[in-house]
Amino acid sequence: MTWYSELAVFGNCQTGVDLVASICILILLSTLATHINVNADDQNTFNVLNYGAVGNGNSDDSLAYAKAWNDACKANAQTPTMIIPKGKTFLVHPITFSGPCKSSNISIQLSGTIKAPDGPSAWTSEIERWIVFGNITGLNINGRGHFDGNGQKWWDQSCKHHPGKAVSFIQCNNVHINEIYVERSPQVHIVVDYSQDVHFKSLIIDSPETSPNTDGIHIARSHDVSVHTSIIAAGDDCISISDQTSNISVTYVNCGPGHGISIGSLGKNGEEVKVENITVRHVNFCKTTNGARIKTWQAGKGQVQHVEFSYMNFTEVQNPIIIDQYYCDQKDVCAKTSTGVHISDVRYLNATGTSATDVAINLDCSNNVACTDIKLENIELQSATEGKGVLSSCKNAFGVAKGNCKPKSCLKSNS
Repeated sequence: MTWYSELAVFGNCQTGVDLVASICILILLSTLATHINVNADDQNTFNVLNYGAVGNGNSDDSLAYAKAWNDACKANAQTPTMIIPKGKTFLVHPITFSGPCKSSNISIQLSGTIKAPDGPSAWTSEIERWIVFGNITGLNINGRGHFDGNGQKWWDQSCKHHPGKAVSFIQCNNVHINEIYVERSPQVHIVVDYSQDVHFKSLIIDSPETSPNTDGIHIARSHDVSVHTSIIAAGDDCISISDQTSNISVTYVNCGPGHGISIGSLGKNGEEVKVENITVRHVNFCKTTNGARIKTWQAGKGQVQHVEFSYMNFTEVQNPIIIDQYYCDQKDVCAKTSTGVHISDVRYLNATGTSATDVAINLDCSNNVACTDIKLENIELQSATEGKGVLSSCKNAFGVAKGNCKPKSCLKSNS
């Protein structure tokens, strides 16, 4: 039995805690069916309990974690494995697990829970990140354990403090994260930055809709990243894809609550943007504020190209399909500019479901640089309110519509 059924991910509009609760029995059965035997005397394994970790949720186990990682990282073993045992909760303050390591195939068996300090007053300072994996090649993390960001007190004081991201992968290559639960992050749950060949599978990311800035996964300056068969509930984007990224694949993901799957925001300070080869397929958006979104600032330059959003299902989504090239999240009015990010070759294919607003397709492209080669094919969207219709809205958007397209396409011809 897999960690949870793919059927629970796609096509089932339950959000957040409700969805997680619905698969708890599957998780329990799977855990019971798969007993992980770890020999504590094995020279290839490094159990944090053997380094002085207590695991009672109150004692600071940070030093034990640092020592266990140090020994695992410098070990000559083919596959050194750091063990975080089941049934224990380990309080760990902000820590960096640094490479390079001697082995190009190092593992962390996360079966217990790693918990962050309880709110801003418990952190030694306003550190930007809680758990960091840096400069590591060949990292595997699995074990059905938890990263608990303990974020409630951060959320309650979000305007007074700058919360840290929960789990970050910085300058890492060949990373595989499987069957891990990340919850209650102070801010973004998972960050991938300056990395390549990073793959997530069977994740559960869970924070309430009201938690501020709690993106599920944020990807920036990275290439060849995939997210597969995962459940993401957050207070911000389920997945956000930032600048200087390419070859990103998102498949079989349940998103909700949250702000959808977003490319952007891009070009805030006039940067030269380059985002390409993004594929988002088989995603279920459940009561999110956005579905498939591209958002850029007016000041940006550069390009977003070769993007596919396909086989999407929307349930009561406020903006199922949206391009927003006038994004502005600051209090002051954003100044008009003569620049713009060029968005081209974006395909929306095989989308069904309901919109919570009148405008189901909103392509609000730059006045200065039009969106080109946009494709709509087999789109079947209707109102979430019985008896109402939905509309398309286009501004400076050029492309073609094929097959069924409801609401009717408003794209202008590329010619």
